[in-house]
Amino acid sequence: MKRVMVPAALALGLAGAAWADPAEGIWKTEVDDGAYAHVKMSPCGASICGVIARTFNSSGEYKSENIGKQLVWDMQPAGGGDYKSGKIWQPSTGKTYKSKMSLSGNTLAVSGCIGPICKKQTWSRVK
Repeated sequence: MKRVMVPAALALGLAGAAWADPAEGIWKTEVDDGAYAHVKMSPCGASICGVIARTFNSSGEYKSENIGKQLVWDMQPAGGGDYKSGKIWQPSTGKTYKSKMSLSGNTLAVSGCIGPICKKQTWSRVK
C-alpha cells in the first residue's frame, strides 16, 4: 500500500503546482504619490494576496518602509479572470478599500472603494 501512496501523493503535489492561479506573479502598479511598486501575488489559503516586493520612484529603485507589507488580501477567484471580496491598502493615504480585480492577459485591473469613493489602477505583469 505504501508503494502506491507515495507516488500518488507526489503526483498530486506536482499537479497542484501546475494549477497555479493566473494572477500569481509579479505586478507593476501605477505611480501613486510619485512612486510605484512591484507586488508579488500568491495564494493565501483559497484566496490571492499581494505583498510589496520592490519600490521605485523617479530616481529608480529605493528601499521603502513598505517593502514586505501586504497590499492586497482575501481576493476570491470568481471565474473568468475576475476576483472579488478582497481588500487593498493604499500606502500613500494609509486607507484600506474593499477591492476587486479583473485579469486580462498581462493586465490586471484593480479597483477599490470606501463607500461611494472608488479608485482604479491598471497593473502590468513583470516578466
